[in-house]
Amino acid sequence: MAQDSLFDPIDPLKVHTKPPEGHSSNSRLERVLRQGRFAVTSELNPPDSANPEDVYDAARPLSEVVDSINATDASGANCHMSSLGICSLLTRVGYSPVLQISCRDRNRIAIQGDVLGAASVGVANILCLTGDGVGVGDQPGAKPVFDFDSISLLRTLRTMRDDSMFLSGRKITQPPRIFIGAAENPCIPPYEVRAERLKKKVEAGAQFIQTNYIYDVPRFERFMARVRDLGLDDKVFILAGVGPLASARAAKWMRANVPGIHVPDHVIERLEGAEKQGEEGKRICIELIQQMREIKGVSGVHVMAYRREELVSEIIQESGVLEGRHAALRGRRARKLET
Repeated sequence: MAQDSLFDPIDPLKVHTKPPEGHSSNSRLERVLRQGRFAVTSELNPPDSANPEDVYDAARPLSEVVDSINATDASGANCHMSSLGICSLLTRVGYSPVLQISCRDRNRIAIQGDVLGAASVGVANILCLTGDGVGVGDQPGAKPVFDFDSISLLRTLRTMRDDSMFLSGRKITQPPRIFIGAAENPCIPPYEVRAERLKKKVEAGAQFIQTNYIYDVPRFERFMARVRDLGLDDKVFILAGVGPLASARAAKWMRANVPGIHVPDHVIERLEGAEKQGEEGKRICIELIQQMREIKGVSGVHVMAYRREELVSEIIQESGVLEGRHAALRGRRARKLET
């Protein structure tokens, strides 16, 4: 299956070799970012199934257009196949996944064990999340854990990697070689503390950031200006979150019901005025990607559309952000197929 990808498949065993100078892992995502290329990531929304083919079917359209695939971790506090299970399947076939860890569901013992287990099967990217409360999900009677928040989780992973040590002080004989990330929400109040909160995450160990959906570009530009004032653009790679809106009605619903998402009035009005609102939502997303690429300090985009991986692939290709990468990669792929 990995042969379907325009991007070089990775050998999961190579994540255990010594990383290149200046790298903390052998992650393809880290390599792309440190080379100064505009990175593209997306999400694979987990199936309600134990069938690995359901994972591979969702991954195929993404594999040709992204540098790494996030496996969400019970997002919205709803149960699906685990992020660790999906990442294990993806590494088997050479894809570069991002393991998401939500602090909501596991204590520090389970999390540290999961990190070693993930690293052992080739997972090199980890995104640290506090997680939504169980009350918003479909099993509100579940007991939340929250032994960590995202910042203490970041510190823990950095300690495991850099100090070869569990939080207990016990030695780790083979530390995980991992590229550590966190999430940020630049477009919701209190706006004035968002960049400062990002600074805390960077100080705790975040090396890359994936933001929530951004539809308010001027607000995001002000956030990035503050990020640059704090010198954070030289310390962390920021991937701006974008996604297509299916309709004005869907945009209004998201604004009213999904925590952390702000959709400006002018975006909703543009959708309302369109003959085909879904197509207009796709065009808006493409324009957002192109705008994000021009903002100083933005290192890539994180493109999200719930269980619409084919649409994500179309958006990324039509945005033009992969121009200059496809030609070289096609040649490399052709040489492989000839041998």
